[in-house]
Amino acid sequence: MVLVFASYNPTGTSFYDWAIIPLPDINPVKAFAGILLLVGWIIFIRATLRSLGIIGIVLAVAVFGTLFWMIIDWGLVSTDNIEAVTYITQIILCLILATGMSWSHIRRRMSGQVDADDVDN
Repeated sequence: MVLVFASYNPTGTSFYDWAIIPLPDINPVKAFAGILLLVGWIIFIRATLRSLGIIGIVLAVAVFGTLFWMIIDWGLVSTDNIEAVTYITQIILCLILATGMSWSHIRRRMSGQVDADDVDN
């Protein structure tokens, strides 16, 4: 959640608001923070892709997307409330990344199958 909400959030206290909006005004601290965020995103996305694969990611997006659809359909959140929709979308992204980061461990516990990367362990 820290990675997703530090990159962007609707409150105006994110890397996007701090470094991207005033883009010509770049300094070493902003560049360093941007590179750290980029490294974090690459680690999380790569681990999610390797763990879930394309089909797993599509299924996760489908599950969380239909959950979001139900929340909207039941009237719990209005589509006019951009801030709430943004938060829900970011939480869904966090859940997909968290699932991808932990899926290999969950699969190993459920089935006893080991990933090829885990053989040395």
